[in-house]
Amino acid sequence: MDTLKKIKALQGARGWTDYKLAQKANIPLPTLHSLFTRNTPPKLETLQCICNAFGLTLSQFFLEDESVEIISQAERNLLDCFRTLSPKQQKALLELLVE
Repeated sequence: MDTLKKIKALQGARGWTDYKLAQKANIPLPTLHSLFTRNTPPKLETLQCICNAFGLTLSQFFLEDESVEIISQAERNLLDCFRTLSPKQQKALLELLVE
């Protein structure tokens, strides 16, 4: 897998410019430009910041199966809250939501 091509594909899917990705990933724009200009894969720390910006884990980023569904930050927050509930509370919430 070409890491830089994957980053560009994820950017394109979101309509993000390099500037927007750098801003969301909290990395300097020259760092991002350097990756693409030199065609060098990012350091792990930089890739982690980029993945965070996309709402991905590193494992999701490296998955070859493109059918993986990416969840939004709001969905992730909801899932985190759901996991803190007891099984009884989870069941009650699901029944409320499904009806």
